[in-house]
Amino acid sequence: MSAAVHPRTQIRVMVPSDLKAVARIEHTAYEYPWSLGIFRDCMLAGYYSLVLDVGGVLTGYGIMSIAAAEAHILNLCVHPAAQRVGYGRQLLDALLHRARESDVSKVFLEVRPSNKAALNLYHSCGFVQIGIRPAYYQAPYGREDAVVLSYTLRSPD
Repeated sequence: MSAAVHPRTQIRVMVPSDLKAVARIEHTAYEYPWSLGIFRDCMLAGYYSLVLDVGGVLTGYGIMSIAAAEAHILNLCVHPAAQRVGYGRQLLDALLHRARESDVSKVFLEVRPSNKAALNLYHSCGFVQIGIRPAYYQAPYGREDAVVLSYTLRSPD
């Protein structure tokens, strides 16, 4: 009988020394990636920023802004070589946990309709579509819409 060995997984707060690795993952995962400067600006703005460390290798990240009882997931990404094994769900759960701790009532995000894996993840976690932002994302042949999703943590007072 053999048991699979899984590397140690840790989700922790992003620190400045993580920025280069985060930007590398972003550039690997997306055709139109955020710059290192955008990630740095998110940290400077105080956005809740997490990284996923798998066996000592930075493998994913999540960034969320929180204001006025609402949260907005700005970016959630797992390195393409480590996708579809549950790491995205772990990061999403960690972000939602922080939103609950911050007394947030609703969480919002945008996602490309062509990103079926992300849409499936968000829907399976209880996010619902509330709209479309036309021509939101840069795309190879013009612009791509964004699907706007929300998740209710609690009813507003």
